[in-house]
Amino acid sequence: MHRGKYFSTSVYYDRLFATNAVKLLPGQYHVTQNNTVITTVLGSCVSVCIYDPLNGVGGMNHYMLPGKSDESGKSSHGSARYGLYAMDLLLEHILKVGGERSRLIAKVFGAGKVMDGMSDVGSQNADFAIKYLKEHKIHVAALDIGDNLPRKIYFSPASGQVFVKRIQSQTLSPVLFKTLFSQDSSKILLPAE
Repeated sequence: MHRGKYFSTSVYYDRLFATNAVKLLPGQYHVTQNNTVITTVLGSCVSVCIYDPLNGVGGMNHYMLPGKSDESGKSSHGSARYGLYAMDLLLEHILKVGGERSRLIAKVFGAGKVMDGMSDVGSQNADFAIKYLKEHKIHVAALDIGDNLPRKIYFSPASGQVFVKRIQSQTLSPVLFKTLFSQDSSKILLPAE
């Protein structure tokens, strides 16, 4: 099957889950019929995980902006950075490989407001995903949206399970920062984490 330029093929072996995994970057998606885990890291972006629980077919996308067009008014059709196209690609591919629309279940993640002072595009991304799924009559079984922390998502389409790891910000103390970049910092041993 033709997968197109937005279909991620970035496969690696994930030691945590002891299986092959596919990493998504913004503007990508992946669909699988086997035990492959799909993973991504989200800030204000949204990932929608859709799967058919009967046959284990499912996939996940990662989009950056909710709407149908960018700021210049050009159509977003053809760019999976936008929610509409990302959702259409994911749903179409799942149906082509055997997903049954009436059985599909969705889980929505991300939409964090991870930078103060910025517009809340995450909220717009989440609202779009929920509206899209409702219009397409796809049951939403789980939401983990909002907050101010990035997330790492691991999705297993075979089981429908999603594991979420909240990424806590780690600030570098001014004293440690100064020490690290002093002239004699080559002699400093940092504690192991």
